[in-house]
Amino acid sequence: MPVNSPIALRCWPGLLPYFTVLDAMREFTRQRDAVTGDQIWLLQHPPVITLGSNADPTDVVDPGSIPVIRSDRGGQVTYHGPGQWVVYTLLDLRRMGIGVRDLISALENAVIDLLADHAIVATARSEAPGVYVHGAKIASVGLKVHKGCSYHGLSLNVHMDLEPFGRITPCGQQGLAVTQIHDLAPDWDEASIPKALMDALARRLGRPIQRGGV
Repeated sequence: MPVNSPIALRCWPGLLPYFTVLDAMREFTRQRDAVTGDQIWLLQHPPVITLGSNADPTDVVDPGSIPVIRSDRGGQVTYHGPGQWVVYTLLDLRRMGIGVRDLISALENAVIDLLADHAIVATARSEAPGVYVHGAKIASVGLKVHKGCSYHGLSLNVHMDLEPFGRITPCGQQGLAVTQIHDLAPDWDEASIPKALMDALARRLGRPIQRGGV
């Protein structure tokens, strides 16, 4: 399969349970071979707190009724919920000739590019993956690589209830503020964000992303 072949984009309406998607990603990655095409999954989850491979369970302070799930992604603790777009990157990194740090940078820079189009200045931090605006986190990144192939990816806060982030220590960082696009640019047409994000990511990966349903 050509290195620059299109990445297939799969999108889902509504909310998909975290465990359902996690199992599907694992199975896709387990079964893929040298000719399996790369995919990006774009979706939203119902409320869930996830613990990455480096997470301290004590960083879940007061989950209330929100489920807490141990994940196999990198990183620490975060929250997913309605109004947050999640981008799962099921890519053969060895075939692409890139490393994990390259993919993390591509995801971060795609968000930075997206926000810059609306005059929002965002930055990444080498010591704490993700994207930040004035010190507040707007996007999180966590990956898993199995036999050179990645899954998990990026979550971008768009227009959601941020209160559950106060029930955890986000990314293990005490006092870390969290923000979202709606609070920074309330006039932004939120329906345009998924497509714009995929356009930015395609540029950063140097590969087209075949769109359908965005």
